[in-house]
Amino acid sequence: MGNMLSAQSLPGALLEAESRMRTPDGEKLSGVTDGRGVHTALATQRAEDSSESHEEEPVAEGRDLGVLFPGGAGRPLVLNLTRQVPAWREEYKGQANLHVFEDWCGGAVGQLRRNLHFPLFPHTRTTVKKLAVSPKWKNYGLRLFGFIHPARDGDVQFSVASDDNSEFWLSPNESPAGAQLVAFVGKTGSEWTAPGEFTKFSSQVSKPRRLMASRRYYFELLHKQDDRGSDHVEVGWRAFLPGLKFEVIGSAHISLYTDESALKMDHVAHVPQSPASHVGGRPRQEEPRADMLRPDPRDAFFLTPRVEPSDLESVLEPCAYAPTYVVKDFPIARYQGLQFVYLSFVYPNDHTRLTHMEADNKCFYRESPLYLERFGFYKYMKMDREEGGEDRQEAQRRAFLFLNPDGECPHDFLDDEDDGELLDAGLGPTDAPRRQGGRQLPAPAAPAAPSEAAATPAAPQRRRSRALSWAARQLPLLLGRAPPPRPAARPSSGLSRVYVTRVRPGPRAPPRAPPLGARGPPRPPLPGVFLRPRPLPRVPLRAPPRPPRARGHRTSSPPAAELRAPAPAPATAEGRARAPGLAAPTADSNSSSEAQPVTSFLSLSQVSRPQLPGEGEEDEEEEGDDDEEGAPGDENASEDSEEAAGLARGRWREDAIDWQRTFSVGHVDFELLRSDWNDLRCNVSGNLQLPEAEAVDVVAQYMERLNMRHSGRYALLRIVNVEKRRDSARGSRFLLELELQERGGRRLRLSEYVFLRLPGARAGDTEEDRESPEPAAASPARPDGRPELCRPLRLAWRQDVTVHFVVPVKNQARWVVQFLADMAALHARTGDSRFSVVLVDFESEDMDVEQALRAARLPRYQYLRRAGNFERSAGLQAGVDAVEDASSIVFLCDLHIHFPPSILDGIRKHCVEGKLAFAPVVMRLSCGSSPGDPHGYWEVNGFGLFGIYKSDFDRIGGMNTEEFRDQWGGEDWELLDRVLQAGLEVERLRVRNFYHHFHSRRGMWGARSRKAARKEAP
Repeated sequence: MGNMLSAQSLPGALLEAESRMRTPDGEKLSGVTDGRGVHTALATQRAEDSSESHEEEPVAEGRDLGVLFPGGAGRPLVLNLTRQVPAWREEYKGQANLHVFEDWCGGAVGQLRRNLHFPLFPHTRTTVKKLAVSPKWKNYGLRLFGFIHPARDGDVQFSVASDDNSEFWLSPNESPAGAQLVAFVGKTGSEWTAPGEFTKFSSQVSKPRRLMASRRYYFELLHKQDDRGSDHVEVGWRAFLPGLKFEVIGSAHISLYTDESALKMDHVAHVPQSPASHVGGRPRQEEPRADMLRPDPRDAFFLTPRVEPSDLESVLEPCAYAPTYVVKDFPIARYQGLQFVYLSFVYPNDHTRLTHMEADNKCFYRESPLYLERFGFYKYMKMDREEGGEDRQEAQRRAFLFLNPDGECPHDFLDDEDDGELLDAGLGPTDAPRRQGGRQLPAPAAPAAPSEAAATPAAPQRRRSRALSWAARQLPLLLGRAPPPRPAARPSSGLSRVYVTRVRPGPRAPPRAPPLGARGPPRPPLPGVFLRPRPLPRVPLRAPPRPPRARGHRTSSPPAAELRAPAPAPATAEGRARAPGLAAPTADSNSSSEAQPVTSFLSLSQVSRPQLPGEGEEDEEEEGDDDEEGAPGDENASEDSEEAAGLARGRWREDAIDWQRTFSVGHVDFELLRSDWNDLRCNVSGNLQLPEAEAVDVVAQYMERLNMRHSGRYALLRIVNVEKRRDSARGSRFLLELELQERGGRRLRLSEYVFLRLPGARAGDTEEDRESPEPAAASPARPDGRPELCRPLRLAWRQDVTVHFVVPVKNQARWVVQFLADMAALHARTGDSRFSVVLVDFESEDMDVEQALRAARLPRYQYLRRAGNFERSAGLQAGVDAVEDASSIVFLCDLHIHFPPSILDGIRKHCVEGKLAFAPVVMRLSCGSSPGDPHGYWEVNGFGLFGIYKSDFDRIGGMNTEEFRDQWGGEDWELLDRVLQAGLEVERLRVRNFYHHFHSRRGMWGARSRKAARKEAP
């Protein structure tokens, strides 16, 4: 009886597994699984010629197409549990089966179940001698299974410990189908235990289970490890008696489920399938996380019958098509072809922009990441002003970015529409302060004359630039004393000066500053320097006259300086002229009672909040009392610095939040800022968006001509897809895909290339145009001088052309099986038999590739075997040479690709013989990501997936097999150079739901590990 494989695994559902297998003693194993799976053909079926084209086979009855596309059809998975186990032998004792799934991120067991190859196709099959494994690796998952043999009858408790998550399943008998979850460590991937820590979580320890020594019990241990921590997983057991400790289950009590040493990696009939390997494998998601996963009419439009191209030939006048961006016979340097590839515009939005990946990658926007990190998107917002004007707190908040040369806060750069965009230039003062005695000192500034101060308000308001005027006067940089004060007669417009000081004790020095009355209030020390998003008013801090005394119960760490609010200066005319709430500096900054203030950056823990307005005058007496209490010998001194700090914090106020602030914003379309050149810097942006008005205008012109030609036979139902390639010198090429309603009720698909030629544009005068047997091109022109549509000569795509997928392989059994499963699913879903698979095998040892091809349900295939090391260029060239039809399309492919159902139609539409080649952009999935939950980036630099007519491929010389003999990487760019020089266009589009599975190169193409190399060394 044919083996039924898991509906969760595509290879198990679509490839032909062995109908039976034999144990080492020759006993047949049949009926390994139950009969609720998908029936497969016998693996012994063989064809006489491996390159023979096979006829299309109908889908077997009862086969659910949802099985072919798990997660896509939204149907529940059919569990295919193993109920009949293979024969057990005594020599199996002492070991357990171990399957390793590498290159998969995450720490939760649920992420292991979402692995594409789990549970049938692991990277490695091996055995272990006890249930305690620590390979000292990262990003992997383990599946241990076998039988447990109790030493005696009785109640037994199990416990599992691991880093990260793990699950231990046990069956009440030897059948995998009855396995039950008895203990686990975590479910989210963040839980872990230390080695041997069996009682950290309550879920680790199982309930007592009655076991008998005369029986064996199937067990399964699943473990997932991420890239952090000390990886380990172990299972312990103990008799259910008080005081006993858990002990790791050793080799004396375990045995193999079956012997896998003689089986190839594509033989999966023996792999047990239990509830542990299926539960929660692919949860159904109601709302997809990525917009690209939402249904789109493009995805299934290829199933709609197409309007016959012969009915459309006379709709538009023919015209020559020779775009100016074609670089035929133009000498270009090696790999310079990347600069001559242009992108196409698409309408409607195909949602290929990876918006769900922009939480960390914001390269779609024009601003630099550093700018966005600091300022965000506030420059696109215009804050609404309050009717009564701005209060002082609002003005302080608006001063968080720049201060003008006068020390006053300018108008908010976000509110002034006429000031233009914010300057991105960095801050760079031109004059540094002088240094004296190892300290930075501010440059002296002459005091302003009263007449100048009085004339300032009457001066006309001049337009201030966004640039910082540092050269107007000498300013301090970061350290150094506060600058001298300025005259108080100068009006301040109600805005407080914004700078922060910190206490810095230093040696005493004779006073250098003139009296306070002669210099006026202080100037802001750091104009233009932004200290924090919300600036604080000036906060002078000073140190206490001596450190607090240590208590017996405190530690002997160095005492911290106590922060206290300074005593206010005597009220003077200059002091009253200042803004309220600002404490005046003392006349002598080097007095014995306090240290000199030094301007600097302070962390949030050093300054609690600004001082309340007028608080200094009310607390003047209290401040004096504090100084008296701090005198030497005073018994009523402060208990410790914490209580004094708490008292000081009571005098600060909290930040105010304006919850009623509103703003104005206009519609921002960042797509208009993009160009059609191949942007190699941003890998999350999608296809270029074509403006709706332009697309509708072109469609309206075409429908008008179509109805004139066919007397209103067709009615437009909807615009499914419009693609535009722009040529600013001669016009634009469009691919129109429209859903039409034919008179009589049938819905049809129109998919044709048209050309919108610019008035007066000179047509291309190429040798091919002169030798064309088609009628001479017309020069379309409208009376109003607007461009008019025409039919480009020799730019029609064929729907019946055969596509050949050419793939070189070597020792990639699990990926070969997956690739063939995807191809068979593509055939079953689309019903399209006009494609073939050409596999070039470099002597794979882990599977029989030819037999897998014969067993797969493919319309046709070819198998080529080559000796030697893996060579991608040589393999692709050999596969193309095996294709006999020069008028067919060859698609140079990779093995790790997930194809959307529309891939065949997309390749045919964008490949035109002698004119057009297709290089679709694939989305590379990140580690731990799957097509159902895609996370990754668009491979904008890669051209390894390439579709071209075989005649064009032969004309340019094929692959460069000489320079890329023993290496791969760069051969696709070199091929692109020659394709462009041959005069072909290369269509470059991001394809929806087109993924490259994550994988590493470890162990690929027959590479040996260091350990294996050491064993083979003499």
